[in-house]
Amino acid sequence: MNSASDLASAAPLLIIAVLGIVLAAAGWMFEREHPARASVLRRSGYLCLITAFLLQVGLLAIQAEKSDAALELNSRPKVTVSGSETIIPMASDGHFWVEAEVNGKTVEFLIDTGATYTGVGRSQAATLGIRPDPQETPIELTTANGIITATIGRADSLRFGNIDVRGLEVVVPQEVDKDTQVIGMNLLSQLASWRVEEGKLILVPKR
Repeated sequence: MNSASDLASAAPLLIIAVLGIVLAAAGWMFEREHPARASVLRRSGYLCLITAFLLQVGLLAIQAEKSDAALELNSRPKVTVSGSETIIPMASDGHFWVEAEVNGKTVEFLIDTGATYTGVGRSQAATLGIRPDPQETPIELTTANGIITATIGRADSLRFGNIDVRGLEVVVPQEVDKDTQVIGMNLLSQLASWRVEEGKLILVPKR
């Protein structure tokens, strides 16, 4: 454990473990004089030790999951520009990911050729300053979790590699606050071409 949050999480577990040891030891000390009370103390001590052990296992599992997520994020291959092409290698999860600059802020996007629209979560939209366009009627989107309602806003700019799109329509689902940010076909259709070759997504902007 190497952070303040790790220490803060470990402190209660240490207290419970120490309490368990003290209770169990006290139980054995009073075994002859007060056998009934000693039995209660021992059981309470063992219960504290078991609780501390189970909580520690849960904490380690959570930390491992966070570490795996961070490792997956850091292991994603970098986007490169070669001539007129932006080249995005496939990540280990089988998807294409990019870090794009939206309205001056960096956001990670999944490029989904099966998505009609580019979309961001409601919290992310607020951070990026993407607000519903009052002239646009909310739309219904079909997702893996069913049909959801989304408002339509616009990103003043969205850039990554040598791709630079202005005034892009962005949908913001209303049923969920957070979601994966997705670049869809409404951006890809504005390019001169795009294709997948040997595990790489190659994008060519219009000149």
